Amino acid sequence: MASVNQLKSDSIMEQLKLHMSTDAGKELTKKIGLVYQINIAPKKLGFNEKSFVVDLKKGEVKEGTYEDGKPDATFSFTDDDFFKVATGKMNPQIAFMRGAMKIKGSISAAQKFTPDIFPKPSKM
Repeated sequence: MASVNQLKSDSIMEQLKLHMSTDAGKELTKKIGLVYQINIAPKKLGFNEKSFVVDLKKGEVKEGTYEDGKPDATFSFTDDDFFKVATGKMNPQIAFMRGAMKIKGSISAAQKFTPDIFPKPSKM
């Protein structure tokens, strides 16, 4: 069984955290202004999930659950599916229709969370 500490998605979240401090990241904060929680499971949704908060109001990404009320939208993925969506290998709408992505909260907020938010990977 895969360890919760070793997800492919960790590197994506680390890149996103760095991206938020760039001019492009600051533009996203101004443009979107919403808070997302992303739950990533190693193999099966709902089991051993690791949570991240992508706060596009403050421009920060951190591990853990959102503690200042409710996030605008919460996504649940398996590690592989999140990696595919974040790197543009899977369309988010297709992921949702296939059940590879679960959404709680505002659907209109969820629709603003697109792969464009993620920095383009230089080596993947």
